[in-house]
Amino acid sequence: MNSDTRLAVLASRVRFEEKQIMAALDRRGVSFVHLDPRSLVVSDDTRQDLTVLNREIGHYRALYAASALESAGAAVLNTAAATHVSGDKWLTTSALMAKGLPTPRTALAMTPEAAHDALDQIGYPAVVKPLVGSWGRLVTAIPDRATAVGILEHVAALPSPQQHIVYVQELVEKADRDIRVLVVGGEALGATYRRGDEWRTNVARGAVSVKCDLTNVHAKLAVAAAEAVGAEIAGVDLLEDADGHLTVLEVNDRVEFRGFQDAHEIDVADVIASYAIARAEA
Repeated sequence: MNSDTRLAVLASRVRFEEKQIMAALDRRGVSFVHLDPRSLVVSDDTRQDLTVLNREIGHYRALYAASALESAGAAVLNTAAATHVSGDKWLTTSALMAKGLPTPRTALAMTPEAAHDALDQIGYPAVVKPLVGSWGRLVTAIPDRATAVGILEHVAALPSPQQHIVYVQELVEKADRDIRVLVVGGEALGATYRRGDEWRTNVARGAVSVKCDLTNVHAKLAVAAAEAVGAEIAGVDLLEDADGHLTVLEVNDRVEFRGFQDAHEIDVADVIASYAIARAEA
């Protein structure tokens, strides 16, 4: 790596993934700095000649830190624009639909009251999700209108105006698993099935990752989804219905990969480090 090229890892919490990425950079003899966004200040006269791996766990800090660093001249992976889109479920759905990619039927209601009409259009059972959020938190399955009444009353009482915009999606009948595909630099590294005891198959909720044989269909769809939101590094979640049809559920721009790495012999952190070094030297 050129001596005048600098890398940074942006993270307030150094988890398994960040430790692995930093260790991979160390093994390659690459110097880097750890930027903690909790103490980061970027002013109008700041210059940052850095390539930054954005691993910040909080969506809004990740978004605004990326934007500020880019305004100061840094190259950020993923970009602020990619974080903006992939961190918001409706913006992700909109980007996928714009590219003609399959995604579950979705409606967006501007008020909790209008969400009743949205649920009627989508049909029961359905799912209500927060626009911004991770690990399946506050994602609620709604089996019928009677349940919807109570849930939407709760949504109407939430303090943030953004929380009153209701994202409604069909509940896809699937096996007890979904598929996570990791994409780095426009290439699918591999896939895992994520199996759980409940309908939300998030590893953070106790789901287990097992290796899935990556097919050309998986790879092509995942790469296209990552490109749709502008993410160079992404975890793409696919759903497979009872007939084997695939839809794109989410694109995760600051993807956690511990479960994936446990299921594969692929050193994900080393792949990400290698890609960041190449981008820094480009």
